[in-house]
Amino acid sequence: MTKKQIIGFIGIGYMGVGMAKNILASGYELYILGHKKRKNIERLITLGAIELSTPKELADKCDIIHICVNDSPTVEKIMLGENGILETPHKDLIIVDTSTSDPVSTLKLIDLCKKQSVIFIDAPLSKTPKEAEEGTLDCMIGADKNILEKLRPIIETWASNIIHVGAAGNGHKMKLINNFIALGYGALYSEALITAQKAGLTIDDFHAVIGSGRMRNGFYDTFMKYVHGGDKNAHQFTLKNALKDMSYLTSLTNSIGINNQIQSSIRNSYAIAVNTNKGDDFVPQLYDVIATLNGLKNIN
Repeated sequence: MTKKQIIGFIGIGYMGVGMAKNILASGYELYILGHKKRKNIERLITLGAIELSTPKELADKCDIIHICVNDSPTVEKIMLGENGILETPHKDLIIVDTSTSDPVSTLKLIDLCKKQSVIFIDAPLSKTPKEAEEGTLDCMIGADKNILEKLRPIIETWASNIIHVGAAGNGHKMKLINNFIALGYGALYSEALITAQKAGLTIDDFHAVIGSGRMRNGFYDTFMKYVHGGDKNAHQFTLKNALKDMSYLTSLTNSIGINNQIQSSIRNSYAIAVNTNKGDDFVPQLYDVIATLNGLKNIN
């Protein structure tokens, strides 16, 4: 019988806690990186996880390390900083970066890892903490096919839709394009709802038509659970993270020479939200920002 790999997890936040919980539930030995916010850490320790203090310690103990953090500077610090993963890694250590990262940074890390016989793949996520808890996330993976097949049993503990998009680095490119569309919906719905209300229609009128027609989708449902239903936690993705992702996409489009007029407008919507101190609110609350700008009462 083949011994199960030892897994590490860095980033026990909204998404990471559910993912790590499902890895544990599938019988893997799991080491986690501690931090000051103790609630999720203590939950996982209760379930059998072992807490360590530095990324280097995880690299010493584990065969595979997941990273699930907010941005590329944090990933780079985990990989390259003092007591980082690449300080003294063992051969064939595999890093699975599930963050939404800057592809330029990702490609740099891939090259640095190769020089130390470490494998770095990008496996960014789609859906919400609800699906992370259920183990039914979407995952777009940039990796060698053989590495993907080696990892598949572990990834299947937290994802139900695993899509291979080619070589390492392509996962983060595809995730930014995915978020371009998703966050575009957020900006579009916000402005469309405000236009409807200023024209004399109600949110109920809007939802009755759009929510029952062919333009309804999963993003619409979670967005409207807040705007129409008042559920602030329906889509737990912050406005500041939305701006970060659209800024990464701007960097990517600039590097490949794309005329990105629509994407620039979408980014600007989230920049307005962050610059009006709403960055910690969730994406559906972009509606409140646009409502205020147009003299309408917001949901809050």
